[in-house]
Amino acid sequence: MPDGVAPPLRLDAEGLSDFERRVVEHVDGEALVERLAELIAIPSTANEETPAQRLVAEHMRAIGLETDVWEIDFKTLTRHPAYTVDIDRRDGLGVVGTLRGGDGPTLILNGHVDVVPAGALALWTRPPFELTREGDRLFGRGVVDMKGQLCAAIAAAAAIRAAGAELAGSLQIQSVIGEEDGGAGTLATIDRGHTGDAAIVVEPTAFTLAPAQAGALSFRIRVRGKAAHGALRAEGVDPVEKFIPIFRALRDLEARRNTVVTEPMFAGQELPFALTMGRVEAGIWPSTVAEFLYAEGRYGVAPGEDAAAARAELEDAVATAAADDAWLREHPPGVAWTGAQFEAARIAPDHPIVSTLSGAAHAVTGSPPPLAGVPFGADMRLLVNQGGIPTVLFGPGDVREAHRPDESVALSDLVRAAEILAVTALRFSGVA
Repeated sequence: MPDGVAPPLRLDAEGLSDFERRVVEHVDGEALVERLAELIAIPSTANEETPAQRLVAEHMRAIGLETDVWEIDFKTLTRHPAYTVDIDRRDGLGVVGTLRGGDGPTLILNGHVDVVPAGALALWTRPPFELTREGDRLFGRGVVDMKGQLCAAIAAAAAIRAAGAELAGSLQIQSVIGEEDGGAGTLATIDRGHTGDAAIVVEPTAFTLAPAQAGALSFRIRVRGKAAHGALRAEGVDPVEKFIPIFRALRDLEARRNTVVTEPMFAGQELPFALTMGRVEAGIWPSTVAEFLYAEGRYGVAPGEDAAAARAELEDAVATAAADDAWLREHPPGVAWTGAQFEAARIAPDHPIVSTLSGAAHAVTGSPPPLAGVPFGADMRLLVNQGGIPTVLFGPGDVREAHRPDESVALSDLVRAAEILAVTALRFSGVA
């Protein structure tokens, strides 16, 4: 905690005070669902987030938050050394809402409005861009990644306001774009000057409190072949066949790297730093031996790991595999580091935001949340590494539900998250 700042209201887990309980009772689950339904109806994929951002700003103003809404200057932002977005960004809005109190600590709640495309609609049993409620379960693209969590953050701020609480510090909600393709929105928000004493990125961690996140470096491998008529395959060189030993070498690299994990926050996880080839493409015609194969993937890296050394490991693994093949020795595969380059990030597990959030969760739910790192990249890395803001990941829902048909989350979990976030804000920022 910065010098001269009062300590949090409470760091224990002995239950809720009467005042905290009053705030929790003002969390409005039905209003949360109404906001979420409006937001899900907007297909806010990459470069299409502006209508969703305008709606979020309206919701923030409606509950009495000061709002800052601005056009992101991508021409300037693309020159930032931390800008690693892998698509052509045209325009977009930044949105920050603030529940302002005194000069005490500022807590940030960060969430993104962008969603991945719905994909094949035939695989959905419910409309992706229409909120469907079945009992306690909510379905729709973005309910768990992460419009639902963003609405929970707004519900937390609304409950504090409705209960008449005045913070000694401030609560800031950052609604950002472009998280899925590299984090442009959070980087722009930091560049705008929105900062605080700690932050919670409300990712779907299934209520695990994560003071560490793995990094993910995107790569592209090119393997050269030799074209020939399909009926004369033996006269060509098939790059698919030549890729097989490279694939095996990368699987071996993944296994080696995940057996020497030294970061305690990832202990016991089977594959915290996965190496996945998500896209493989070769050839131009079914009856032609392909001239080239391209494999694109993500490469997991650990907090504290030197990214340049990690990249060199992968490049060496590809070169070693190629050295055992006469064709590949003569035509070395190329490795390019393209697309999003997500750094890893971590903070000390005994930082006040960790203990405060853990205590609040314990008080609301009756048990402390698990403490562990997460294997996926998130905007935490920008808040920590670029903004210098101590940050954790914490939120409702299972990330396994994200990026798939019939994405879903439990309404009760969203409400519970809003309760925990409200109590955390009271304890971290203090009550006037």
